[in-house]
Amino acid sequence: MIEINRIYWTLADQETKMRILARATTDVSGQMPVVADICANVKTLGDQAILTYTEQFDGVRLTAEKMRVSEEEFENGAAQVDAQVAAALRYAAKNIRSFHEAQKPEPMWMMEVDDGILAGEKVTPISDVALYVPRGKGSFPSVLLMLGTPAVVAGVQKIIVLTPPNPEGKVDPAILFVAQLLGITEIYKVGGAQAVAAAAYGTATVPKCAKIIGPGNPYVTAAKRLLMGVIDPGIPAGPSESIILADVAADPYKAALDLLIEAEHGPDSAALLVTDSEELATTVTEHLNELIAAIESQTRRAFVMEVMRRYGGIIVTDGEEQSIEFVNLYAPEHLEVMVKDPFSMLSRIVHAGEILLGEHTPITLCNFLLGPNAILPTGRSARTISSVSLHDFMKKSSIGYVSESALQRIAPHAIAMADVEGFELHAGAIRKRFLPQ
Repeated sequence: MIEINRIYWTLADQETKMRILARATTDVSGQMPVVADICANVKTLGDQAILTYTEQFDGVRLTAEKMRVSEEEFENGAAQVDAQVAAALRYAAKNIRSFHEAQKPEPMWMMEVDDGILAGEKVTPISDVALYVPRGKGSFPSVLLMLGTPAVVAGVQKIIVLTPPNPEGKVDPAILFVAQLLGITEIYKVGGAQAVAAAAYGTATVPKCAKIIGPGNPYVTAAKRLLMGVIDPGIPAGPSESIILADVAADPYKAALDLLIEAEHGPDSAALLVTDSEELATTVTEHLNELIAAIESQTRRAFVMEVMRRYGGIIVTDGEEQSIEFVNLYAPEHLEVMVKDPFSMLSRIVHAGEILLGEHTPITLCNFLLGPNAILPTGRSARTISSVSLHDFMKKSSIGYVSESALQRIAPHAIAMADVEGFELHAGAIRKRFLPQ
């Protein structure tokens, strides 16, 4: 039998509850000294430091001229993409673009808040953005779709992609294919903390950017935290986490299948089934044992088994109300609702990165091609932070206008407020307007 946590929430001790709620936090204190040196060297030495770290960490020897993906590499790489994969990426791109186009706000709006007084907002895209696409042991074209699509739709004028090179010193063909779909032409073979530093400070090859956004390893996270006063680091992204909220009506086999989706990301992931049905919990456990034993990849099986032992498993509650309370307290990155009437839960769920309704909407779909963005807040930050969206690539400027007659009318109010707060010159700028020169 595989060890799978089963926690009865009402009976659980405080230590167990805190461990489950905390899940794996992204503690980067151990990486900070190394990252500080990397960032300092990139700031001082530029391309030379990047090339040194690329050889040290990625095992690839590049030159400054080879750091940027060439037109020939684009054409040759994108042409290697399997036809079925290409069709899937095109389908995903269509849905993701449609979703993000629906988020587009009015370029400008104004309203009359009082006679002769106008107030409003103007929305403009961020001028330049670096998209960080991790590589790990594979390729993540879906990450570029999720980051690049809203950046393009928002109208960002300069978009660059930073991604680690593979062992052959190249960028994966699927990444190049997606970049072509999106019209992105600048890709640099730079990963890790040195990529963040390059975007923050700029080098002879890598342009300085106002913002960097995208998930990465602890070294990338550490660099973002260290340089957040130099570059906007985007939303926080830690280990993956999910909750399957289910009642007695849920299909236990499908619940078990979907519980494993985020668990395969790594041993620090969290994957929980939350239910008030003891019967469902038992049947799901039986299916999990069978499914985990059948996982072909030893690495993925080890990941899943560790998740079920540490931060994952099954939470059994005293009823529907407690189940929902737990979900809102946990504020998961991914939430899948497998109950008799999933739409009835929407108004009661207030903290979740994404809410997927019904047994036919597994997390897999939203990770890749449903349309909503799959770069989501983790570590309970869904309480205050939203998923990546068009708004991450845009900014707002407030607009105001006051006519002369309106200023005369409201001047006493402005002077009174400036006086009570002790701002002599604020008040003087109003008072002295009406005095003879």
